[in-house]
Amino acid sequence: MNKTANRKAICDVLLEKAKNDDSIVVLCSDSRGSASLSPFFDEFPKQTVEAGIAEQDLVGMAAGLASCGKKPFAASPASFLSTRSYEQCKVDCAYSDTNVKLIGISGGISYGALGMSHHSAQDFAAMSAIPNMRVYVPSDQHQTRKLFEALLKDDKCAYIRVGRNPVEDVYSEENCPFIMDKAMVPFGSVDEEADVAIIACGELVKPAVDAAAALKEHGIKATVVDMFCVKPLDTDAIKKAARNAKAVITAEEHSPFGGLGSMVSQVVGASCPKLTYNITLPDTPVITGTSQEVFKYYGMDANGIASKAVELLKNV
Repeated sequence: MNKTANRKAICDVLLEKAKNDDSIVVLCSDSRGSASLSPFFDEFPKQTVEAGIAEQDLVGMAAGLASCGKKPFAASPASFLSTRSYEQCKVDCAYSDTNVKLIGISGGISYGALGMSHHSAQDFAAMSAIPNMRVYVPSDQHQTRKLFEALLKDDKCAYIRVGRNPVEDVYSEENCPFIMDKAMVPFGSVDEEADVAIIACGELVKPAVDAAAALKEHGIKATVVDMFCVKPLDTDAIKKAARNAKAVITAEEHSPFGGLGSMVSQVVGASCPKLTYNITLPDTPVITGTSQEVFKYYGMDANGIASKAVELLKNV
């Protein structure tokens, strides 16, 4: 079992690319340790900015650097980046069309016992609502690496949410068929008939894959769609998966409102209505515990996803 934090993969890519590109600049808000970006600060001190605990300044400075031709990557806890500096993300980055990559670290419920003040269960909805802002949620280190290599090649702003803890690999170095803004399918096929289509993102992709494998053992065929591109949403993949399935399940580390589940439900309802269920965090401060403990409690782990699929299929 190979487990690596996605934030480490980000640092590895930036370290590698910065050797031949001095326009890459990394900014942190007293968060270089949490973001696993200390090695970049040590290796390229002239290509770093420490903003301190000042997320609004962090985003504003990043936008200013981008307007001067730099490639800024601004990292800060997702809970603060997507709320405290929301206006700067909207105006300085999206509206001003600057090449700022906003990295929301320790996203979702990664901070565990620190509670709702440090959780980011609203960021998909908030950031997706900003015109010209893209939203990405990679599922493992290999997809994260591919995503950041692609982001370094474009000049549009984006918000990328990653968790704090090591996550199991969904893909491998040899098998990670990444195409920018196209969902990946780590289990099954969207072009084949299935009993259930499970559309997930971020850290819930691996539980979704494990759930699909468990369902297969019981004669239930599942397709898993890795929707790392929450915005722009890969609607073609959703339509294909839904049309070939009896039911659809979404799984995300987010509130029930405005996230992946809401977006998928809109697409399915408008194009190919199927019984759809959204697995999300509850609309209440979550219990205290590690990410895995919280996922299990709310039925967001592999067993919970598989059980919901079995239950849902009884109604189709």
